[in-house]
Amino acid sequence: QVQLVESGGGLAQPGGSLRLSCAASGSIVSINYMGWYRQAPGQERELVASITSGGTTNYADFVKGRFTISRDNAKNAVYLQMNSLNPEDTALYYCYARRTYYSTPYHYWGQGTQVTVSS
Repeated sequence: QVQLVESGGGLAQPGGSLRLSCAASGSIVSINYMGWYRQAPGQERELVASITSGGTTNYADFVKGRFTISRDNAKNAVYLQMNSLNPEDTALYYCYARRTYYSTPYHYWGQGTQVTVSS
C-alpha cells in the first residue's frame, strides 16, 4: 500500500502562486509515476502534470509555462509549483501515484487539497 498526503493548498489571488506538496509513504519502492490531477465542481478529474521515476515530465496544455512539477526521491515527495494562477485553476487538487509490482499496476490517490483563486 501507498499513502499520499497533500499539503499547500489555499487561497491565492489572480496572478499569485502556490506550491503543493505530496508526501508518499508505505510501499514506495516500486512507484514509477506520480502526478497531480484536479477536479472542479461539476467537472471530471483531469491531469495537470506528471513525472516519472526517471524525471520525465508531462503537462496539460492549460498549465504549460505556469506550473512546474518536481520530485524529490530522497524525501519520497512530489511538488507542484503553480504560478500565474487564474480563477479557472480553482479546483480540488489530487496527488496520484502508480506502483508497478510484478507487472501489475496499482493506483493510489491522496485525499485532495483545495486551491481557490479569487480576488
